[in-house]
Amino acid sequence: MTGSDTPDAVAEAMSAIRRQSFLPPAQRAHAHEDRPLPLGHGQTNSQPSTVAAMLRLLEVPLGAHVLDIGSGSGWTTALLARLVGPGGKVLGLELEPELSEWGADNLAAWGMPWARIETARPGLLGRPQVGGWSRILVSAAGRDLPDVLVAQLADGGRMVLPVRSTMWLVERRGTHVDRTACGAYAFVPLR
Repeated sequence: MTGSDTPDAVAEAMSAIRRQSFLPPAQRAHAHEDRPLPLGHGQTNSQPSTVAAMLRLLEVPLGAHVLDIGSGSGWTTALLARLVGPGGKVLGLELEPELSEWGADNLAAWGMPWARIETARPGLLGRPQVGGWSRILVSAAGRDLPDVLVAQLADGGRMVLPVRSTMWLVERRGTHVDRTACGAYAFVPLR
């Protein structure tokens, strides 16, 4: 069983998609530790408890179309792919080309063709799509809530992202946007 049809879909996904497979060889022995681990290029693989908290806030349903900004090594993209299942779609974006390529290879090893990772375009935040994204996950901290990403949310969509040191849940209902602060976290900066 995959996706949000399980009692704790996030825990199931994290159990099935091993963090170790998305770490550099020198970091794999630390995969079980609840702390961020370096990926190179100034990027980190977020600590599992933070990833779990973000995914639970996101409430990813089966079949969702999800944008994963700051996909890094591909772990969050793979977790999201597991949650949406084959009827969904996940696009991971990573700004560092080498990390993007490595993340895409890591993701491909898991055989979930409904998910992919691409190199983000410098100066363009997110990736607009017709109808918007039902979910957006951002794994890097912005200085402000980016309106350009709010505009990419579908009606009824949810976005989870850190702004400075606060995690935010953003929900869009038509033209109305709710913002809820959900705790303090540390992330690499959004570029």
